[in-house]
Amino acid sequence: MQDSIRSFLSYLEFQRNYSPHTIKNYRRDLLEFDDYLTRDGKSRPVDPAEIDHITIRDFLSHLHQRKNAKSSIARKLAAIRSFYRFLYSQGKVGSNPARLVRNPRLPDRKPRFLSLGEVETILRLPDANTDRGVRDRAILELLYASGLRVSELVQANVEDLSLDRRLVKVYGKGKRERLVPFGGKAEKVLRGYLTRRRSLLRRQKSAHEPNALFLNLRGGRLSARSIERNLQQYMKKSALLLNVHPHLFRHSFATHLLNNGADLRCIQELLGHKSLSTTQKYTHLSINELLRVYRSSHPKAG
Repeated sequence: MQDSIRSFLSYLEFQRNYSPHTIKNYRRDLLEFDDYLTRDGKSRPVDPAEIDHITIRDFLSHLHQRKNAKSSIARKLAAIRSFYRFLYSQGKVGSNPARLVRNPRLPDRKPRFLSLGEVETILRLPDANTDRGVRDRAILELLYASGLRVSELVQANVEDLSLDRRLVKVYGKGKRERLVPFGGKAEKVLRGYLTRRRSLLRRQKSAHEPNALFLNLRGGRLSARSIERNLQQYMKKSALLLNVHPHLFRHSFATHLLNNGADLRCIQELLGHKSLSTTQKYTHLSINELLRVYRSSHPKAG
């Protein structure tokens, strides 16, 4: 089993261009499945062709008994399905047993988003008199102005940023390249950050990734986890009783565009969604805006 898992992960990395984060999740989920198959001291290796849908269903039941969230169980099942789809394409199994296993029913969770006032309040939290504050303000402004994934933002280099054209080049899921616009406020804050960034690099002569757009205070590339941790620290110091994570700026970006009349396919391109159905999850968020427009515009609405 483990040799097949390694082949599958190599295929995801070198042929499908999956991100390191996604590959890490696949590896963890599939190794957990392999551990389950050998939990009773069964001899290794397990032949994937011997696994049927009953075994996979038992594994999901095992996860449920261990209090795994339904979303986590669904993700692990998706990993097993993809794994067997790969094995089938390679002729190593005769069928995909995971196709016969039903997904756990997930609650219909709607993406949360921030109001414009909440966004503006959060953007003012970093201290503009410190290197950290100037950097963090630039990060938050760019996240809201562009709708970037945090993983895309931390991978960006200085040469990917065009302040004159107000564009940033990023590589999304599957390493798909796209150009994303941002506005004048973000441009102004980014110019201020780049000035601070040069002085930071001069002080950190040992910086190992000098081209990274966003640097930590040691001169290295800033991580997505650091951005999340810094944002949590700002929220703790503020009077806002909100649970805010970086991805919430992406949700807010999409929702505010939609509420102000942007075309759904345009938003799809900006977000880098491969499928329009992924973008459509934001349409329900605009029902209040749709009702407002209807009631103010339709002659019989009253």
